[in-house]
Amino acid sequence: MAKQQRRPARPAGQVRRNKAAPAQRFPPPKPPKKTASVAFDAPAPETEEPRTFRLGAVPGATPGKWIDAWKQRMPHVPLELVPIEAATAHDALAHLDAALVRLPLTDAHGHAPSADAVHVIPLYDEVPVVVASIESHLLAADELTLADLAGEVVMAPSDDALAGFVVPGSVAPSFAPLTTADAIATAATGIGVVVVPMSLARLHHRKDAEHRVLVDGPTSTVALAWARDRTTPDVETFVGIVRGRTANSSR
Repeated sequence: MAKQQRRPARPAGQVRRNKAAPAQRFPPPKPPKKTASVAFDAPAPETEEPRTFRLGAVPGATPGKWIDAWKQRMPHVPLELVPIEAATAHDALAHLDAALVRLPLTDAHGHAPSADAVHVIPLYDEVPVVVASIESHLLAADELTLADLAGEVVMAPSDDALAGFVVPGSVAPSFAPLTTADAIATAATGIGVVVVPMSLARLHHRKDAEHRVLVDGPTSTVALAWARDRTTPDVETFVGIVRGRTANSSR
């Protein structure tokens, strides 16, 4: 009977290893993560006081795109749109963060504020238009000149946005000055015409009245104004929005 051969004995200290297993069956342990120390007695972060940004706007001003941008950039600060009159816009600045006004900006005595008291940034100019009854002969033209209004009854609204503009050779109405809305309603009846910035003609649009551009009439400048002593980070943010700066733009 053949003798069964035996394997040679392993040297002392040699560990048997499974040939099918990798040399290292388990990865080395990961070092412990460093954790930031917590100061349990650290003061809580300060929270902002609730506030509202109050923006004044004269009739005809169109701040819609700037208000939308404000809501996106400053969702935690509500914006309140406050209607103001062009004639009293200067005095209204004392109770507003900023306002869209018409130039020239003057106080109750007709004096322009100093640059040290009020910041003014012109934004855009509006063309003047003549509002008349749809049956008026003036509407036969696509646009009008001052010469076309000679001999016409031209009303100057009591809340005149064109700062006392008078048409040369025109006839003054025999009745007291009316507001812009009432003057346009009167013009629609065929009694006279009224010259206003285009935005006001659109604001008080009527089916029985139309308007034509007055090519050589005075423009009306809409501007952003605010009192210097009321300049705040919120005001600076709104100025940046009006000027087209993004949230990451530098001043």
